[in-house]
Amino acid sequence: MEASEPCETHGGWQDGRTCGGDAEDKSRANWTGNSGTKVIRKRYQLVKYHDLATYLKSNEYILDHYRCDWPLRETVLSLFSIHNETLNIWTHLVGFLIFLGLAVYTATVLPTLMHLSGLTSMSSFQKVGLKEGEVLVSMVPPSEELVTRWPFFVFLGGAMCCLMFSSTYHLLNCHSQRLHSILHRLDHAGIAVLIAASFFPPIYYSFFCFPALRRMYLSGVTLIAVTTIIFASLPRFRTPEFRKYRAMLFFCTGASGVFPGAHRLAIYWHEPLAFKGLEYEIAMGLMYGVGAVLYAARIPERFKPGRFDIVGHSHQIFHVLVVFAALAHYKAGLIDLQWRDAHGCT
Repeated sequence: MEASEPCETHGGWQDGRTCGGDAEDKSRANWTGNSGTKVIRKRYQLVKYHDLATYLKSNEYILDHYRCDWPLRETVLSLFSIHNETLNIWTHLVGFLIFLGLAVYTATVLPTLMHLSGLTSMSSFQKVGLKEGEVLVSMVPPSEELVTRWPFFVFLGGAMCCLMFSSTYHLLNCHSQRLHSILHRLDHAGIAVLIAASFFPPIYYSFFCFPALRRMYLSGVTLIAVTTIIFASLPRFRTPEFRKYRAMLFFCTGASGVFPGAHRLAIYWHEPLAFKGLEYEIAMGLMYGVGAVLYAARIPERFKPGRFDIVGHSHQIFHVLVVFAALAHYKAGLIDLQWRDAHGCT
């Protein structure tokens, strides 16, 4: 049974396991017999942490401004209201739109730049004068044949899946326990998909000339991602008590990229262009790592409970760092494309 049905009986709150808790009797006394308009307004009010449904209690340092068991229509419309999930929703919704735009740009503008006639030397490319344009236009190879682009779009698709799943979860998770459980699994699956998809461009282009190694590493990261999704979907693993273990699992999944990275270093240590994007990859790793630590430790809200309910709590910071880390990886991917298009298997 959906949580919104009992709310109609109890003036906006259910029993002690769901919204309202001890405030139910007070709600009845104050609202029973009042006009329908007032009951509706009370029913959809934001509530405090101690009045939350059990399934929504995940961070005791965020004290107020919770939605709880709202009907689906009001839940969707809360996209445009202020509560403690507002920035969680919008940071990844905006991130999704950014990567959607990058996907369109990469699929349309980039091929056009690569087939420009008359620009055949690196010195000519440097005259373009646009910082990003220098990277993109310089991706034109000396030969007519370009390396395949599908690994790059796997990454862009993985990023969009992660960001959309996350934004949808934070928007709709207060509707009912059943929907919360489904979306929570999708949210965690999206993280694993992003991690795995992020490996595809660097592994594919690093081992472009070594098909066996390429298949081995891509199969390995895919298997690790599937295993991560399975573990992250277990009911107990999704509880607040396992927050630190979830962060460790995702961090270890991402850290598995050290092995193909070290292998790339051993093979191409004499090619400077092969490591031109390394600074962006390091920046990506640092942002993911810092975000995971803040998320697991719930910093800064643990030091000032209630101070960061609306703006500045750890989950919001984590979201912002995820978007910027993915953008850094996109930049590194462009550089890898430049490298492979320019040199091939030489």
